[in-house]
Amino acid sequence: MVTTVPVAVAALLAAAGPAAAGTAGSAGAGDPYFPLEGNGGYHVAHYDLALRYDPHARHLDGRAELTARATQRLTRFDLDLKGLKVTGVTVDHVKAAYRRDGQELVITPRTALRKGRTFRVTVDYGGTPEPVTDPDGSRDGWIPTDDGAFVAGEPQGAMTWFPANGHPKDKSSYDFSLTVPEGHTAVANGVYRGRHTAHGRTTFRWRQSEPMAAYLATATVGTFDVERYTTRDGIEVYNAVDPREAAAAAPVLKKLPSVLAWESRLFGPYPFRAAGSIVDHAPGVGYALETQSRPVYDRAPALSTLVHENAHQWFGDSVSLTRWKDIWLNEGFATYAEWLYSEQHGGADAQKTFDELYARPASDGLWAYPPGDPGGPAHLFGTPVYARGAMALHELRRAVGDPAFFRILRAWAAGHRHGHGTTAQFTALAERVSGKNVAGLLHTWLYEPGKPRSA
Repeated sequence: MVTTVPVAVAALLAAAGPAAAGTAGSAGAGDPYFPLEGNGGYHVAHYDLALRYDPHARHLDGRAELTARATQRLTRFDLDLKGLKVTGVTVDHVKAAYRRDGQELVITPRTALRKGRTFRVTVDYGGTPEPVTDPDGSRDGWIPTDDGAFVAGEPQGAMTWFPANGHPKDKSSYDFSLTVPEGHTAVANGVYRGRHTAHGRTTFRWRQSEPMAAYLATATVGTFDVERYTTRDGIEVYNAVDPREAAAAAPVLKKLPSVLAWESRLFGPYPFRAAGSIVDHAPGVGYALETQSRPVYDRAPALSTLVHENAHQWFGDSVSLTRWKDIWLNEGFATYAEWLYSEQHGGADAQKTFDELYARPASDGLWAYPPGDPGGPAHLFGTPVYARGAMALHELRRAVGDPAFFRILRAWAAGHRHGHGTTAQFTALAERVSGKNVAGLLHTWLYEPGKPRSA
């Protein structure tokens, strides 16, 4: 449909000034699973987050400074922010009008932003953050604990604690300044840059230089035992462990350097400057998350979980999704890393694990939906995405042979390093590297309903 603007109305719009002549950024990034996640019209290059949290009162005060670039002419744009009271917004240090619309913070700058312009948005806000309940019934975002907060944002929880362009398509660098009561520790992503204590409060500073999707950011707060060291490869490790989990976590965390070295041999160089673990005591959470450069665990992890979450640093964190439907590119790859680790460290080989899964009857939940098309957000983290996604990779490995298969994994991690990837791109890469037609095989395992026929 084409709409023509009457001459008289056009004259009024022209008279209204440059702000009226622009366009509004969209309220979402276009993902069908989460239509309002992310925003259109701009790219955030950097977040500077200054947070102050009182675990006793569960109150958070924040100032977020976003450095962004307009990808279209903008009279208005949105940020994702759920709950929390906004007390002021500026664009390039000039007060801007704003309003709330559900999870959208709608900002109108004093004058329109031309396409290509770099601008800075500052948002002051505060309140009691509340986690999001996802379609599968789990909670994510800022989750309070008995001594702080477990902060894990997949798939939509970033908006519970800072204003964001929240879809994985928009990746940015981050600086964090986190102030908590003395005796508590606040752990974020990237390189630890020091702390300062004054007047009963300690401020921790962190920097994540490599691009990161908002859902992978963390600012977990608790009473932690801290361990710091540098690996032989020069990776700065920072482990924060709740004392209640320390005894169980110690033997697993001791293996982190060897796990990272093993994964680096298989997948290519580790993608970040820092690594580590946040082991919280959060029995009500029920999961761990691959928060970038420093996974967060709700309890002492098993070795397989440590392998899984750190494999995500390549597959999911460095190489990110362009749409949530492709979640198998994260979870299938990390699950297959567990199989490979077992195979190469005296446990069951990947073929045995595959065979045990494949023996399940067609009525089993493993075959409930295909991993490349889960059907909706309620199924993003179900067994088919993880296990059948890994099975698809094993079938690819069998079809092309080990030398080609491991070249494919390394080429995928290298070719999309700090960027994004799709299933179609992975399929094309697999065919190019192996020289074999594997599109049909991958389509069967990723997209066809029911139990596939094994090769």
